[in-house]
Amino acid sequence: MLDFDAAQSLLACYGASPVKTELIPLLQTSNRVLATSITATTALPSADNSAMDGYAIRHADYFAGKAFPVQGCIYAGQQAFALKSGCAIRVFTGTLLPEHADTIVMQEHVQVRDGEVLVTSSPREGSHIRRRGEDVSEGAILLSPGVLLQPQHVALLASQGLDRVTVFAEVRVGILTTGDELVPAGAVRHTHQIYDSNGLMLAAWAKRLGAQISSVLHAGDDKSAMQAELDILLDQCDLVLIVGGASVGDRDFVRQVIDLMGGDPVLSGVGMKPGKPACVASVRNKPVVCLPGNPSAALIVSTLLVSPLIRRMQGRSTVLPNVFQFPLHVKQDAIVDRDQFIRVHCEFQTNGQHELFPLTQQSPGALRSTASSSGLARLSAGQNFEDGDIVPYYGWDYWLA
Repeated sequence: MLDFDAAQSLLACYGASPVKTELIPLLQTSNRVLATSITATTALPSADNSAMDGYAIRHADYFAGKAFPVQGCIYAGQQAFALKSGCAIRVFTGTLLPEHADTIVMQEHVQVRDGEVLVTSSPREGSHIRRRGEDVSEGAILLSPGVLLQPQHVALLASQGLDRVTVFAEVRVGILTTGDELVPAGAVRHTHQIYDSNGLMLAAWAKRLGAQISSVLHAGDDKSAMQAELDILLDQCDLVLIVGGASVGDRDFVRQVIDLMGGDPVLSGVGMKPGKPACVASVRNKPVVCLPGNPSAALIVSTLLVSPLIRRMQGRSTVLPNVFQFPLHVKQDAIVDRDQFIRVHCEFQTNGQHELFPLTQQSPGALRSTASSSGLARLSAGQNFEDGDIVPYYGWDYWLA
């Protein structure tokens, strides 16, 4: 059994880096991983232009009380004409800077009368002008491979006139839930059965990370059925998640099935609570991750251990998100024998500090507290904890992205 940090580091480096790429329309690139470097072919701005609605003047023509005759008006998207000596031109945000003009006076700083403008506030030379290339110069590296494309990246790519970019192929994830007690949501449930929340939860989890869900299958507590379903998923997927049946109970057959299929163990058990039974094997050169059957435990293990593996397989440059350090309000001293991850709510206090408050229900099978939490606080093994101690905080917003 590996300790948590060793297990996380192992999975963050495990799995094959992506090879397959595809050229897709820019409209479809959100949450995809860029596969090539992008070099600027167009400067931004592409030409000097006004940053304000106002009037273009030559600063040397200004003196207190000077009234500038308005030579004309240029709208954004129109060709500019040259500014005459001693005159002003009405311009708008994005208007190309007229030749000979070197200053924009905001419209709030002028008085308009009889075709002239009187500047009421002394302007600074060069003010309110966006210079060519001040944001991006031609030849600059804009984005590198491994960037998870977000709206701001899409805007940057579009500003270069690109309508398609090359991204890595999506990671295909297959999910296998196990257990005779499970029935799918929407089906008739008897008193000895429970609805299967794990399959839908993990599908939503994987999609949130930008993976493609190939199949969500189910097998009862039967070796042959498990092997048949796992065989299907291995043909379809790059990564398989198996939920339940990985412990040492009389009807926990998952590890036996993996052995029968020639699985090569990668890790077996993790020093974390919840999540101790988690294990990983390579079957047909594909990672198969065995998760606890309790849904909150399955989500915690997936988020903290498996999400770095997925990011690695996606080709992302960053596989481990931020971990913050905040004070935790515990009700009593606690010493734990393995790293414990408790569901907490992070609150922003009036003193500008973030503080963590544990939820009452911490059972690995409890879902409501998980849905109410903002993330997880880590209690490291062998340490004594008192109210207000600083602990690592794993926020869902970062670790589910």
